[in-house]
Amino acid sequence: MPSEQEINRAVDRYADMLRRICMLYMKNEADCEDIFQTVFLKYLQRKEPFQSQEHEKAWLIRVAINACKDLRRSFFRSRTLSLDEIAEPAVAMPSDHREVLEAVLSLPQKYKEVIYLHYYEEYTAPQIGKLLHKNTNTVYSLLARGRTLLKEKLGDADYE
Repeated sequence: MPSEQEINRAVDRYADMLRRICMLYMKNEADCEDIFQTVFLKYLQRKEPFQSQEHEKAWLIRVAINACKDLRRSFFRSRTLSLDEIAEPAVAMPSDHREVLEAVLSLPQKYKEVIYLHYYEEYTAPQIGKLLHKNTNTVYSLLARGRTLLKEKLGDADYE
């Protein structure tokens, strides 16, 4: 079981990344906070030490993704509509950033997760393959198709 110091270090190091991953899946602050707490509760209950920081990070990402998927599949979740889905959120960001974010969030889940892990968390295709339990070549294909879909959604605008 990790010490209090290890838990605090992990929260400090990975909190922002895990919240962003949860937001990609849940699109709802309250659900993100629930998932965040669930992930760190599982971290607290883990008995074996991690092999490295990369192993720890990958484990946390995998647990967060699985928790998001579990919540999205739950009976209660499938029968409700969140307030965030009803009201248009007012996000304070430049319009071109909002447009890119909306385009990424509108992608099918399989493209959205590989695009996020590659461009925002800077994982390589082989690392993403291990995280998502997919073949490396499949990850490359999903990245290419996701980029193509983004280009179609964003039109001729040059976003880098």
